[in-house]
Amino acid sequence: MKRFLYAAPALAVIALSPRTVGILGAVVMIAGLIFLHELGHFLMAKRMGMPVETFSLGFGPRLIGFRWRETDVRLSALPLGGYVKLSGYNPEEPDAEDPHGFLSQPYGKRMLFYSGGILANLATALVLLCILGVDQSRATVKFLPGPLAVSDVLAEMPAGQAGLKAGDEIRVLGELNFPGNDPNEAKPYIEKHAGMPLMVRVDRAGQPLEFTVTPKDEKGLGRVGIIFGTPKVAFDRKPIQLRDLGHGIAAGALETGSMAWMITKNFGKLVSFRANYKEVGGPIAIAKAGSDAAKAGWERFLLLCAFISVNLAVLNALPIPFLDGGHMAILSFEKLRKRDLTIKTKERILTGGFFFLISLMVLVIAMDILRLRH
Repeated sequence: MKRFLYAAPALAVIALSPRTVGILGAVVMIAGLIFLHELGHFLMAKRMGMPVETFSLGFGPRLIGFRWRETDVRLSALPLGGYVKLSGYNPEEPDAEDPHGFLSQPYGKRMLFYSGGILANLATALVLLCILGVDQSRATVKFLPGPLAVSDVLAEMPAGQAGLKAGDEIRVLGELNFPGNDPNEAKPYIEKHAGMPLMVRVDRAGQPLEFTVTPKDEKGLGRVGIIFGTPKVAFDRKPIQLRDLGHGIAAGALETGSMAWMITKNFGKLVSFRANYKEVGGPIAIAKAGSDAAKAGWERFLLLCAFISVNLAVLNALPIPFLDGGHMAILSFEKLRKRDLTIKTKERILTGGFFFLISLMVLVIAMDILRLRH
């Protein structure tokens, strides 16, 4: 199954500075999630008894690889995603030869094949969040003293208009001092001071600066448009006990469900044009987030991997032609009408879906570039 939506993240990784360890984290995250998604399709094909001709990370000419039984497992030249090709048949091409009878397989088996990548992404997120849940169950978190980092600033909001910038380190926020106060106190403090001028003292590249920021009143809550960076923390960990395993697994399962529901709602806002475009992260933003998370520590990195994995699961489940959900929707429609669509109709549907996805990818890349420039 082709994964064109993974194309731009791989290209974006190349643009990151190779001097940082974060680039390795971004590569591992993106390549790992591609591999696991395609592994889901591969395992479902084997479960159906369908021989797999090619399992590839990337497209184009074969660079390196090995043969596992009848399958050529390869790394290809163009890091634009990955695909699984059944022997003699490509499910993306309705008129391709089908020597091993994929199209004659029962409806349920074909649905499982297309859902394999989605299930693999959900399973990946569940495992990662359970690992984090177990670790959190046995760990006590301590915030390390230091300034409050500013990850991003919305230009049209009070903080941006006052002159604050991404990379600033907040030392004083009204009556709060950093170090001194808990970093988690900053957001509630701002929310309680809508319409009240606050003195903000920051360090910018070693230079102390002072600003006055008046939180904007939004439904009774103060908003300044600052996205705070992840505070530095230390963990005191005790040996793992049996109850930690139970608590961690339960917490991981609940977090997976909560994350999937939140992402589904956000996709709903996006398609209904109710989402703020500044809140939509494209492939370059994903690659940058992976790089930052790798540098921040393994806990944050695994959490981001789980979040992106659930995003991919939800995205691929959407009934958009050329995605897994699109193929499943076509199969379900044919099942209901008790007759297959014509090959020409399927080709038109898949072609339309392909160009829609490419257009969407170009749009989010452009949004990422504009965000970087500002």
